[in-house]
Amino acid sequence: MIPCFPRLLPIWVCSIALLLHSARGMAQALPSGEVPKVVVETDGTVQVPAQTVPMSPFLSPEAKAYVTQHLRDMQNPEILKQDAGVPRFMKGYLARDYELFAVEKKDQKVGGVHAYDYTPKSGVSTKNKDRVLINLHGGGFSGCWPACAELESIPVSALGGIEVVSVDYREGPDNKFPAASEDVAAVYRELLKTYKPQNIGIYGCSAGGMQTAMSLAWFEKHSLPRPGAVGIFCASAGGIFGGDALYTAVPLGEARVSPPVVLGTRPPLSYFSETDPKDPLVSPINSPEVLAKFPPTLIITGTRGFELSSALYTHEQLVKLGVEAELHVWEGLFHGFFYNVDVPESRDALNVIIKFFDGHLGRE
Repeated sequence: MIPCFPRLLPIWVCSIALLLHSARGMAQALPSGEVPKVVVETDGTVQVPAQTVPMSPFLSPEAKAYVTQHLRDMQNPEILKQDAGVPRFMKGYLARDYELFAVEKKDQKVGGVHAYDYTPKSGVSTKNKDRVLINLHGGGFSGCWPACAELESIPVSALGGIEVVSVDYREGPDNKFPAASEDVAAVYRELLKTYKPQNIGIYGCSAGGMQTAMSLAWFEKHSLPRPGAVGIFCASAGGIFGGDALYTAVPLGEARVSPPVVLGTRPPLSYFSETDPKDPLVSPINSPEVLAKFPPTLIITGTRGFELSSALYTHEQLVKLGVEAELHVWEGLFHGFFYNVDVPESRDALNVIIKFFDGHLGRE
């Protein structure tokens, strides 16, 4: 096999070498020595033969170990269970955050909605005195409070020197849309009494990323000013996930196969069970008019994240409509990868988040 050193050889040379090596390996595994063929059907559907997929060579050693452990965890039903809103596989990440980052946490209500308010113990930095971030936690609109909220808020508050308000918005199955949008709007209205809209940023991962986009549509409908910047992480501006990532990123990032999702169908979450999937308040991606009014938007995903295709599509549509949109895709990493702050790539993602809001909040 040709040794691949991307700094010395063009990437296409390495790609061809790796493909040839893989083909030879599959040929040796077959009794006949024949390389299995990819079959392309008349409608473009591709039948791909079974393959062995190695870890990405571009990952740090820490990330390789992290991905391996994550893939194993995702196949263990016991470790996926939640204890008081904390998935068991996340407990170590959460304990580590409290070891590394010195933050003050206030358990309070903002605009009548339960929330955690995080500030660095050393104090909010001078440049962020008039700024605040709203975090909308992940969890599939059905859990992960407080775990996801803490993992998404503590590092950003401590490393960014900024106040972060994480909203305990109403979720399913006890609540239905638009409960979460109403809660986020209530918190936003309350913060507007203290902060200028251009000094408020909103972000979230997974369900929180989806809710960030949905909140912008809700604000517009209810004549609330748009915030200064937003972050849609591990998610899209639509209520569904679909595209090529279902067949590539899902098995590689979660070690399991998902059923196909048809574009435009209702999201498979109980929170949305009574909604029209084409409603812009549910899926802003369906309305160019709504998308065109988005503030500067940061999108973060990974090549093994099941949201990859829909996140890329969101970025495509925002750019087409003239929105200032920034896309960052982490090679070889999965849905919500930055929850483990000991991985260098996670720190890189956190730095991108902090830099993005620092550069966009406060602009007229």
